[in-house]
Amino acid sequence: MKPLAIVTGVGPGTGSAMARRFHDGGYRVAMIARNAERLGELAKVLPDSFAVPCDVSDTASLLAALDGIEQRAGIPKVVIHNAVGGAFGSFLDISPDILDRNFQVNVMALLHLARWAAPKMVGEGGALICTGNTSALRGKASFAGFAPSKAAQRILAESIAREMGPKGIHVAYIVIDAVIDLAWTRERFKGKPDDFFIQPAAIADEAWHLAHQPRSAWSFLAEIRPFGENW
Repeated sequence: MKPLAIVTGVGPGTGSAMARRFHDGGYRVAMIARNAERLGELAKVLPDSFAVPCDVSDTASLLAALDGIEQRAGIPKVVIHNAVGGAFGSFLDISPDILDRNFQVNVMALLHLARWAAPKMVGEGGALICTGNTSALRGKASFAGFAPSKAAQRILAESIAREMGPKGIHVAYIVIDAVIDLAWTRERFKGKPDDFFIQPAAIADEAWHLAHQPRSAWSFLAEIRPFGENW
């Protein structure tokens, strides 16, 4: 039987690319996102993969969705938390509710995913991967509604990695230091050359690489960026 991968945040960019990459690599993929119609269309072109409409910030719904996935497809080999909550604005201007919701999506959903998946993976092996960005490493002006949750997400992932690594579960965090190539980013950054953007498929390739690293050389923190990005 094909191994199972669970991917949250399966939108039109990185999430869909993740689903395609793991499907092409021989996995069944359980695709989680709020947009049921988009998930259904993607499932049509990815045989053995299936849509799981769910808002990961709703804990009860997330846990019910995960239990449903296990009943349908078994224990996952790979879990990727790609769902993201973000907002821009001064700490004086943003609503505290926005930051709270972003913590639910970025941090608490990761916690619930790990608490559900990691015990099942012990003895079987597997990987838990989370996508992040440079807000996980530094707080910049106008990022107050977003950066604190990504920094907490990275620290949570590191804590899980230190605990689960010796038990055979590889936990990794991808810092995406780039503008992802999407329709709305192309519109916002009109005139930028193609190589200004990072390609969703390239991000998915890095997730695939991390999920299949040999045990003698596991990475936790992976930073990826276009060759011309200032850092």
